[in-house]
This record gives sequence, structure tokens and C-alpha cells, in this order.
Amino acid sequence: MRVTTKGQVTIPKEIRDRLGIEPGSEVDFVTDQEGARIVPIRPAQTPEERAQQFKQWLDRVAGTVDLGGMTADDYMEWLRGPRDDLDPR
Repeated sequence: MRVTTKGQVTIPKEIRDRLGIEPGSEVDFVTDQEGARIVPIRPAQTPEERAQQFKQWLDRVAGTVDLGGMTADDYMEWLRGPRDDLDPR
């Protein structure tokens, strides 16, 4: 991309679509060791909007984990390993 004399560049449509950048959207540029990244600035959400977004995520991931009949305690022990601070009896 070529930078204009005003320091402007055109963000390719594919990237705008992927990031949800529309006319009037605000973006920020974040620098790191490899260069810069463009980050869309999302408007502040109300607690109700955040809760709705979280519920939509929960609905999308529901049923995606098969624990093979393990209980939550069995799963945590499998994940973390046996707890050595408990009496093994």
C-alpha cells in the first residue's frame, strides 16, 4: 500500500470486512517489535449487551466438549493432576 502525502492509506476491503470496519468506524494502530497492527475500537457496551454477547458465545460452544462421563472433579484432577495437599486415605 502506498501512503499519501497526508499519511493516509486505504485499508483493503477483505481486511475491513474481517474486522468489521465500516465508514465512520474508529481504529487504532498498535506497535510491537514486528511493526504495527490495526485494531478496531469498539463502542462501549452496556452490561446488558455484554451479557447478551456472552450468552451468544455460550450458545455457540454448548456441547463442544465431551468429557467422556467425567464429573467436574474428575476433569479438574485430570487437567491439573492429583492434589498433593489432600489426604489420600
